[in-house]
Amino acid sequence: MTNDNITQANLELHDQSPLDIIRWAIAQANGRAIVSTNFRPYEAVILHLATQVQADIPVLWVDHGYNRPATYRHAEQVKNLLKLNLKAYLPKMTAAHYDAAFGGMPEPTSENEEKIKAFSTTMKLEPFQRGMQELAPTVWLTALRKVQNPNRASLDIVSEDKNFNSIKVSPLFHWSDADMENYLKQHNLPNEWDYFDPAKADEKRECGLHASWGGRAVSGGAGI
Repeated sequence: MTNDNITQANLELHDQSPLDIIRWAIAQANGRAIVSTNFRPYEAVILHLATQVQADIPVLWVDHGYNRPATYRHAEQVKNLLKLNLKAYLPKMTAAHYDAAFGGMPEPTSENEEKIKAFSTTMKLEPFQRGMQELAPTVWLTALRKVQNPNRASLDIVSEDKNFNSIKVSPLFHWSDADMENYLKQHNLPNEWDYFDPAKADEKRECGLHASWGGRAVSGGAGI
């Protein structure tokens, strides 16, 4: 899609429902749409919506090995409930190996910024890039929302993702937490609040999947 096409799409989709946005996105994909997840809070919303339109849509999940037990149990619950076509990608280095070799995930401090990026590159970006290369989507559905952090607020429903060479569509971009809660209740979907992303450390920073530095990391030979 050209920049003009993307601008026009955002204008036309702004007031559409997430379900209609997903219908539009999958229609553009020529059979090559995916949805990504990390099974964080509210992820059941995007997964439920996507599978309503395409039941067998590939679901890309990077299992970096540092999820808490509750998150793994939640992943199994949602996978079974929605009959997800789950495509799990693991880092080339196990969590135990990373802990032994590098002292584990770095503390979320400004002094550790480079260590956090190195951790993210090896344990999250490299397997995600591998998944994107193998699945080769033309359209990538995400659960990004503008309320999540300043970087995401600068995006829109449809954007070109130069990190992974696809059109990124965020059907829930304009939804609030209350909207997400209501959808979960309406459809009797589970949620999970014990989630922690060691590649982000806090909600105001990016792990690299949706930031320009992530593109530089993966193009420079992410991982080991």
